[in-house]
Amino acid sequence: MPVATITNKGQVTIPKKVRDAFHLHSGDKLEFVCEKEGVITVRPVKKAVDDVFGKLGKKGTRPLSPEDMNEAVRKKLKHEYGGYEGA
Repeated sequence: MPVATITNKGQVTIPKKVRDAFHLHSGDKLEFVCEKEGVITVRPVKKAVDDVFGKLGKKGTRPLSPEDMNEAVRKKLKHEYGGYEGA
């Protein structure tokens, strides 16, 4: 069973085996649940698509179609790389 040590700042490094088993990455959030008899359950906080819906948009802007997005990328590439039109 993997073991971790608490630093003087209260930080803990999650052992690599545990990170890999639960697909945890830098920046992921963990929830600590204090249960009976000194048991602490740690579980990853997973966001549903509904929790983040609309976070990338700005008020007053219209949604872009895939064609609009492709055109914007083409223009950016042309500007940065001088005339590259791609396939």
